[in-house]
Amino acid sequence: MPVHIPAGVTVTFEDGVVSVKGPKGSLTQKIDPSVKVSIENGAITLEENAEVLQDNPKQRHAYHGLYRALVNNMVVGVSEGYKKEMEIVGVGYRVSNQGNVITFELLHSHSIVMVLPPEIKVETKSERNKNPLITLESCDKQLLGQVCAKIRSFRKPEPYKGKGIKFVGEVLRRKSGKSAAAK
Repeated sequence: MPVHIPAGVTVTFEDGVVSVKGPKGSLTQKIDPSVKVSIENGAITLEENAEVLQDNPKQRHAYHGLYRALVNNMVVGVSEGYKKEMEIVGVGYRVSNQGNVITFELLHSHSIVMVLPPEIKVETKSERNKNPLITLESCDKQLLGQVCAKIRSFRKPEPYKGKGIKFVGEVLRRKSGKSAAAK
């Protein structure tokens, strides 16, 4: 499956490295030699390179799918970007940001301060009678997911009342607690 290059995005392949530049930023990815990359007619085509001798042909096949997905994520990231929204559920849980520095108050004995990489834009919103929201945007899907996982690890949602940091729209498996056992 070829990866289509949208207007305003330039893709280059030199010395085993794919570089993608677009309106939202630029990204690079090193490609394994067992995968051939060709850029023509506004599309990127990745194929298995049978010329490279490898002990495991399954590994070459797996690399083909991996690098195709990574290149596609790069093209989508620099053209449209990625956005994740997280909400903080719980009484007394608060979040605020100053530029790329986020401060969490999650009922620990201290506040948690996290400095985000410059590739990620953050916005926090706290309204009365609503859960605080964190909106993260980036062109790098992998980095964005890693930062979201780190933020979620500060206070994972618990299964009884659902308190903690979760993604907007995420469905949590809830447990009934002691009251169900008594019946």
